[in-house]
This record gives sequence, C-alpha cells and structure tokens, in this order.
Amino acid sequence: MTTPSRPPHSAHSTDSPHSADPPSPSSSPPPPPRSYASPSTGAPRRHVLAPVSGPQPGADVGLLVLRLAVGLTMAAHGSQKLFGWFDGNGLDATAAFFASDGYKAAKAMAWVAALTETLCGLGLAIGLLTPLAGAGILGIMLNAMAVKWGGGFFSPEGVEYDIVLLAGAVSVALAGPGRIAVDELLPVLRDHRFSRGVAAVVLGAVSAAFVLVVLRD
Repeated sequence: MTTPSRPPHSAHSTDSPHSADPPSPSSSPPPPPRSYASPSTGAPRRHVLAPVSGPQPGADVGLLVLRLAVGLTMAAHGSQKLFGWFDGNGLDATAAFFASDGYKAAKAMAWVAALTETLCGLGLAIGLLTPLAGAGILGIMLNAMAVKWGGGFFSPEGVEYDIVLLAGAVSVALAGPGRIAVDELLPVLRDHRFSRGVAAVVLGAVSAAFVLVVLRD
C-alpha cells in the first residue's frame, strides 16, 4: 500500500523548515496563567486573579431603606415624648413614667430620652454622624429592653420590637451609611471605618449600662 503524498508546499510539510510562514505576533496564543508551587505538595498551582469588585448601588439603596425605617421610627417616638405628637404623652407623662420605673432625676431622663430618640433618629435617617446616631439608638433600646424584661419576647409586652430596632441601628453603625447619605458629603466622615462603628457600638452599650446601674434604682 502506498502512502499518499503531501503537497510540496503544504504548511504541514516537515521536509523543509522554511516551508511555512511564521505566525504573526497578533495571531499568537495568549500566555498561559502564571503558576507557582504549592507549599504543601510542591506541585504547581494556577494563580487566578480575583475580579475587582466595583460600586454596589444595591447595597447603598438597601442601607438607605434600613436607615429611613429605623431612623424615622425612632424620631417619631422621640417627638411623642418631646412634643406630644402622634398621640404621644409629652414630657411630663414621660417623666412620670421614668419616676415610676425607678429612674433618678426623672425629668432630666425624659429630656435625654426624647432628644436622643429624635435627634439620633433623624441623624440615622439622613446619614449624618451615622455611627454616633446608631450608638444613641442602641442605648435607648437597651434601656427599653431592661424596662420590658420579664414580659416575654413578643410585642407589646415583650422585647421583639426593641430587638429589631436595636439590630438595625447596630448594623448601620458597623456597616456605614452607604453613599446616599450626608456623611458622604463631609470629607472627615466620608471614609467610614469599621473600627469607628465598633467604637460607637461600645460607647452606646457602656452609656446604657451606666444609666441602668447608676441612674436607676
């Protein structure tokens, strides 16, 4: 049996080393991925570069929704105590409640609670001084949970509602307000850091503990 002959000038011919034109640089295959030796087995492993993540508008919008829900709810509660709005009781009735629950300087405590809920709620909603606003709400909610302790978990006697507001405030304090916030317009506050959020949460917890231990019988 005879072997079929190849064309004399075929690019696959092995008779002449110059029978085919060299491939152009533009048609050359890309270089293989960089490899390095595994420290455990010594076998080469592929080095894959992780993709760079860009801006995430969904996270900013989600934080905005969370801030508005928690912040405006707290501001509304504060206005009930401070001005008697939304069928609230006002400062005098709030002070009487604090006195009945064992708080010292009940009138002053009513002012502190009303202003903290109102100002920190508005600050969280618009994203101004966000970690401190979250810390203020954390302190208020810890005191509210101490008052309701023993009433079970579910509302209205339990701490269900207070835990949700507390968790939302702490989450925003730790994660930052996102880019849809007033803090984004301020050079010092634009660069949110996790350590600042942790410090704010600790400050809120310590303040609540001080009020409960020192200013409440």
